[in-house]
Amino acid sequence: MLIADDNSFIREGMKIILSSFEEFEVAGTVEDGAEAVAFCKSNDVDVALLDVRMPNMNGVEAARLLTEQTAVKPLILTTFDDDEFVLEAIRVGARGYLLKNNDPERIRDAIKSVCNDHHVLQDVVVDKIKANLAAGGLPSPPAAVPECEKTPALPTADPNGCKIDRSLFTERELGVMDHIARGLSNKEIASALSSPGWTTNGNMCGEICSGWPAP
Repeated sequence: MLIADDNSFIREGMKIILSSFEEFEVAGTVEDGAEAVAFCKSNDVDVALLDVRMPNMNGVEAARLLTEQTAVKPLILTTFDDDEFVLEAIRVGARGYLLKNNDPERIRDAIKSVCNDHHVLQDVVVDKIKANLAAGGLPSPPAAVPECEKTPALPTADPNGCKIDRSLFTERELGVMDHIARGLSNKEIASALSSPGWTTNGNMCGEICSGWPAP
């Protein structure tokens, strides 16, 4: 894996921690997104851990380029849980969004999930998405229709109330986020979308983008 962070203390500390797990090999460390993309293009890397705010190129842009130009799976690991970064990172192809204050074991499990082609979001990030979607006034489903059987009616964007630019997301992505906002569990969402690949491991993990793993 590759670690990209402009803070040398965090960068080297993360390398020491992750190297202590025998299933991981840290191929290198870099200090910005541009270096991360260049490194991944010339080295064998499975997962790239990217901070969000880095000089020259931020983690979101690096995730986009890595998704478009390589087979590397980008995982955002940062101290920031800003709504704009969460949604944009997932939209451009990041496989997950975690905060650095997690226990090493939880970060390890998240990396392993990403390696297995899952997307990973921890609870605090999911709560951000819920709050953001709730601000848009999502309609409640009819009481007579079970949530797990209902195909969600996607709300129209409200420029005065919702901070999400819904034009940036596919109907499937909005459908998944709509289910999250309604409070459905991973299994209920997977059932509603008739798609496999949802896991729970201390965090809420799931597929937000269209890259659902094959059965």
